[in-house]
Amino acid sequence: MRLDGKTALVTGATSNIGRAIAVAFGSERAHVIVSGRDAGRGAAVVNEIETGGGRATFVAAVLDGSAAASRQLASAAAEAAGGRLDVLVNNAGIFPGGSTVETDEATFDEVYAVNVKAPYFLTAAIAPAMAARGEGAVINLGSWIARLGIPVGSLYSSTKGAVETLTRAWAAEFGPAGVRVNAISPGVIVAPPAAGDDGAGAETARRAGVMMRGTPANATGTPDAIAHAAVYLASDEARFVHGTVIDVDGGRVGVAVIAGQ
Repeated sequence: MRLDGKTALVTGATSNIGRAIAVAFGSERAHVIVSGRDAGRGAAVVNEIETGGGRATFVAAVLDGSAAASRQLASAAAEAAGGRLDVLVNNAGIFPGGSTVETDEATFDEVYAVNVKAPYFLTAAIAPAMAARGEGAVINLGSWIARLGIPVGSLYSSTKGAVETLTRAWAAEFGPAGVRVNAISPGVIVAPPAAGDDGAGAETARRAGVMMRGTPANATGTPDAIAHAAVYLASDEARFVHGTVIDVDGGRVGVAVIAGQ
C-alpha cells in the first residue's frame, strides 16, 4: 500500500515496461492513469489492475512531441485523476534500429519528438501544480546505452542521454519546491513470451541475451524489475532521493565479469 491515496500518470502504459509499472502502481493502491495509443490494450491494462483490487482509468494519447499533445494529455489525466496528479512516469518512447548512416532526417525528428519533446512539455504541464502543492514525483526512463556505446542505436541513445540530463536539470528546478525528479536506466529488458508465441519471441530473447554476456546477471531482465524501482521512486521511501539515475541493468554499465571467475 505504498502508493495508497496517490494518483499516477504512466505514459506508454499499454505494453512492456509501461504496463508493468502501471500494474505495480495499481497493486500499491495508486489510482493509475493508463495512457497510450491503443484503447483496446489500454482497457486490458485497466482490467488487470482492477482485477487485482486497484483503480485505473485509460486516457488515450498520441504524444507526437507537440506541446499541444502533451498539454492535452496533462489536462485529461488531471481530470481523470480528480484534479490532482502526484506521480508522472515519462515512459513512452520509440527505438528505431539502424546506424547513423542509415537514419534519415524524418526518423531523427520523430524520435526526438517522441522521446524528448513529448516528456519535456508533459513535465512542463504537470510539475508546476506539484510544486504549488509542495510535493510530487517525476520518474523518467533512460537507457543503459545512453552511457555505454554500442554500434547501433546512436539516435535512440542520444535521446535517452538527453532525458537523463533533463532529470538532473528538473531536480534542480523543481526539487526545492518539493518535487522529486529521478530516472531509471533499464538494461536489456525482454517481456515474457505472449500466449501463442510462434517462436519469434524466443529468438528475440536469445539475441537480447547475447548483450548481457559478461555481466553479473548474465541474463536479460523482465519489465517487473523496472516496475519495482519505479514504485520505490514514487513512494515516500525515496523522499531523500533527487536527480538520481538508478541503473536496473544486471550490472551491464558498471561491471565487467572476468571470464572463468
